[in-house]
Amino acid sequence: MKETKKLEFKESITNTFLKTVSAFSNYDGGKVIFGMRDDGTVAGINNPAEACLDIENKINESISPQPDYDLQVQPDDTVILIVHKGKNKPYFYKSKAYKRNDTSTIEVDFTELRHLILQGANKNFEELPAANQKLTFCALEEKLKKIAEINKVDENILKTLDLYSDEEGFNIAAELLADENSFCGIDIGKFGENISIIQKRKTLEHVSVLNLYEQANNFFDDFYKYEKVEGDTRKVITTIPKEAFREAVANALIHRTWDTGTHIRILMFDNKIEIYSPGGLPDGISETDYLNGNFSNLRNPILAHVFYRLRMVEIFGTGIRRINESYEKSISKPVFELSENCIKITLPLLKLKTEFSSEQQEIISLLSKTEGKSISTLSEKLDFGKTKIRLTLVQLEGQNIVKVTGKGKSTKYLLK
Repeated sequence: MKETKKLEFKESITNTFLKTVSAFSNYDGGKVIFGMRDDGTVAGINNPAEACLDIENKINESISPQPDYDLQVQPDDTVILIVHKGKNKPYFYKSKAYKRNDTSTIEVDFTELRHLILQGANKNFEELPAANQKLTFCALEEKLKKIAEINKVDENILKTLDLYSDEEGFNIAAELLADENSFCGIDIGKFGENISIIQKRKTLEHVSVLNLYEQANNFFDDFYKYEKVEGDTRKVITTIPKEAFREAVANALIHRTWDTGTHIRILMFDNKIEIYSPGGLPDGISETDYLNGNFSNLRNPILAHVFYRLRMVEIFGTGIRRINESYEKSISKPVFELSENCIKITLPLLKLKTEFSSEQQEIISLLSKTEGKSISTLSEKLDFGKTKIRLTLVQLEGQNIVKVTGKGKSTKYLLK
């Protein structure tokens, strides 16, 4: 057994565990096992019943507000402290709030503390009053005219959209939608073979999120959209699904954290687009929920509802599914990477099955992303010989579809 983000060992009872109690209460809960060495071996605690009383007293005297926890004495003379996720965040120890960083416990920074305060008050950052109360909404008005046939954005419309109240005026969601604001936006660029070769770059900021969305989509058209003449007609072709890009940008704008001075980053290359959205998953959403489109807790619900009313997004939670569906006929697939402070979506070039020879398609169907296969293994299931298999694999490697691991007899092939 090893320490994890939600499990800590303590050989004896000292005040250092109280930081961990704060961290577990502030986030997803966890366990502290007393009488356990750092290497996971049992040392035991003398008089476990008395130890429980000592632990309880230290928590009650030092953590504010009172956290929710349980104590259990084990047959091997260890004591397990189970700390539950708290509802009255933030939980302080000596006037400081803590969080877990892998297997260590660290103090939260100002931004993270503000997130905890808002969670404890059951509020979102976008609901707070805007610092600037002199806002205009030309971009929003233009959209509403087209979609809802609303001629003018007045106070009643803003109240209906939950952007304004008589008590507090405009909120931050309104400021994000306003024509001018103080927020970072999108840093977007088209690069060559690597990020050192910049072909075009633009920073979009301090404007309505509606403008951010439109300008990003226009930037996309410059590099991944072209017209193809077939007979007497012109056909518009996109090398990366435009719908996937639109959904990814909308997701980044709707679900990002807006109280950090960080831009959404969109890196465009010849063979892919990478979209980085500040902030990890919203509280209460697991990685599985995100990938399956089960959004039960929107980080910016007001902004999300406005995007929905303007028909810029479909039903909440379908964005990831729609991105995947746009690659349904492609060999290449989008990749989603989640970390504590960022969500990254990679959209590769479409590689349609019709673009590959029959031999290439057969080999692709036998390869996987996780388990490498040798030429000998492939030859057992193919009707053509090893020389043809080897030449076809070289072609697929050159097309960035297949990667090679190992050397000599250990050489194996995987899908990228």
